[in-house]
Amino acid sequence: MVTNILEYLEKTARRLTEKTALADDKLSLTFGRWLQQAESIGTAIAHATNSTIRRAVLVFVDRRIEGLVGAMGAVESGNFYVPIDCKMPFERVRLIADVCNPIAAVATTEVDLKTLDQIEFAGPRFLYNEVKDHSADQQALAMIREQIIDLDPVYSIFTSGSTGVPKGVVISHRGMIDLADWLVETFEFTDRDALGNQTPFYFDGSVKDICICLKSGATLNVIGKKYFTFTKHLMPFLNERRITAILWATSAIVLVGNSDILNVALPEHLRLVTFAGEAMPAKQLRTWQEKLPDVRFVNLYGPTEITVDCTFFDVKRQYADDEYIPIGKACRNMQVLVLKDDDTEAAVGEVGELCVRGSGVALGYYGNRTKTDEVFVQNPLNPLYNDIIYRTGDLVKPDDEGNLVFVSRKDFQVKHKGNRIELGEIEVAVNAIDGVTNAACIFDQEQDKLVLYYTSADGQPLDIINLVKERIPVYMFPEVVNHLFQMPYNLNGKIDRIELKKQYDASKD
Repeated sequence: MVTNILEYLEKTARRLTEKTALADDKLSLTFGRWLQQAESIGTAIAHATNSTIRRAVLVFVDRRIEGLVGAMGAVESGNFYVPIDCKMPFERVRLIADVCNPIAAVATTEVDLKTLDQIEFAGPRFLYNEVKDHSADQQALAMIREQIIDLDPVYSIFTSGSTGVPKGVVISHRGMIDLADWLVETFEFTDRDALGNQTPFYFDGSVKDICICLKSGATLNVIGKKYFTFTKHLMPFLNERRITAILWATSAIVLVGNSDILNVALPEHLRLVTFAGEAMPAKQLRTWQEKLPDVRFVNLYGPTEITVDCTFFDVKRQYADDEYIPIGKACRNMQVLVLKDDDTEAAVGEVGELCVRGSGVALGYYGNRTKTDEVFVQNPLNPLYNDIIYRTGDLVKPDDEGNLVFVSRKDFQVKHKGNRIELGEIEVAVNAIDGVTNAACIFDQEQDKLVLYYTSADGQPLDIINLVKERIPVYMFPEVVNHLFQMPYNLNGKIDRIELKKQYDASKD
């Protein structure tokens, strides 16, 4: 029985010692070296903290492989890693540190050390290049390992909090192990695969790439930001690295689908494309499907609080522009419940909140019992023993085939002029319009107005209301329509609705 995610790194390092595990634009590292360096960093942390365990370690990450080594080093020390974006404003780093009270920090560059100075971090700090080749204290690491069980934390990723204080989602070894097992077995990953990582390592979507790499021995290739800025170089990169699978954010798939990249060159070795993070517009996915008919396309769904993914759907046909692509059925060892407002289960076609139970459910929010108890709750369908579910806040409905269809966020559901409206339904309708490349809808509750933002293929405004009138009823027509040249995205690769709200509020002044 595997009880620690490091067991996968150790097994793969023994089997594929000299095979490349990690590669970015500048560096590459074999599985053997990854393990050796992680043990060195883990030893340094353990010695500096008197072998304190089950505490947070800040690990600075960028589009480079050093952060992944630092993360496993933190885990070797018996602690859990908290990925910190190297470019994150230091005030947010301070807020995160105030919440998780880290016992140590692993930095990649001198700039990271300056950030630690700015937040007045007093704990031991380690610069990757200075500790990666230190000798490992195998006896100390073995004693630490004996104390760690599969329900202990392995990482914590911080999400935004409604009060302005970030919330640290704490994930267990068991959750990460089960995710690794499910991904590798479901999508048949082997050491012959090469992953093209797009998702930042401070975002939970990247955990999928890490899990696959550790478990199967596939090589994880970090795709630099420049390839998504100068997209003509993206396909040559994928072909040069012989990329067989990409597990990208929806926004990245949409970016390529909106461009002519696939008309110029195709990824020659690709067999699997998965997407997650937001609802996928059918229009842009269809571009991929038409160009790559032999590739497997999979819609993955899951919030940070359930170890990345809890449902999946194999997209086996092309969908019309105004159709929802289902998020599918539960992943192995996970159960999804669709609960209505009265906590009874929704029938086919009925909308309810998606709730999740299983090994992937997080341990809660670090140091925040109040917020934890709001959404990690007793299963209302089971009053007989402790049975914790996570309330996602996402509204879905089961279809005739047993698949779940995403409708909207619960907080995207608004009451407008006496009608209950899902903002996601408006977005799907607008995205289906020829020439629209992306759409986002927000609600001005004070003035009871639906506000739409959209981008277009040629950069020119469209007569949105006239074009959408056959798709949605009049009471769902946006009262305010704003054309953008570029949609704002947050650090997680999702449409930044907070920024859109700020733009809208500023326009009213």
